[in-house]
Order: sequence, then C-alpha cells, then structure tokens
Amino acid sequence: MKLIHTGLAASSEEKADRFFIDILGLEKSAPAVLDKKLTQAIFGIHDDFLVIHYRGGTVDYEILVYREYKAPERPIAHSCIQVDDFMNVVHKSRKAGLKVVQVPKGSGVVTFISDYDDNLFEVKE
Repeated sequence: MKLIHTGLAASSEEKADRFFIDILGLEKSAPAVLDKKLTQAIFGIHDDFLVIHYRGGTVDYEILVYREYKAPERPIAHSCIQVDDFMNVVHKSRKAGLKVVQVPKGSGVVTFISDYDDNLFEVKE
C-alpha cells in the first residue's frame, strides 16, 4: 500500500499558501476547480471547490478550498510529518500566531501545530 495524498480543507487559498508554503516550505501546484456536480456527489456540498496540491519530498497535501469551511470544535484527526528543520518550523509557526502545543510523552515531547484553519499536524524532527 502507498499513500497518494492527504486531503484537507481550507477556507481560503491565501491561508493555505501561508501555512504550506511559508511555514512548511512546500511547492504549490496550479489550482484546479472541482465542480459543483462532483462536490455534491462526493461531499454533499453544492459549491465549487478550488483544489491545490502542496508537495515536497514524499508529502502531498491536497487542499480543498471551500470558503464556508469551519474546522471541528475539537479536531482529533491529524497528519504526522517529519521536517528537516524542526526548530525553524516551530519558530515560524509561533511567529505567525499559529497554535503550537508541546506535551511531554514518555522520555520526549510531542509537538502539534494547527494551521490557519485548525487542521492538526504532528511535527517530528
């Protein structure tokens, strides 16, 4: 089995760019439109979505931009990524005003960062 991409929602392209490009340093694909017919059939939402891929190394995030997207009140689902410069990602996230949670776990610390739409990312060195 091979993971092809991880699909997440965002409320704007600008918010997605600020996190996936500015914080994580991923490359952005040309945006495409997922039309109302497909979004209705797949998600039960009758509206066009903008679809953008942000890629780097073996990571591919497919972001579905839906202007009315609202994150769950208490997100649990998350994506776990290993980054090249852990401290830089944590620093940039904090500087950008993103929520960074670091909690002791066993002999180490687990770090979670929320993007601008409250998607959770467990970040490892």
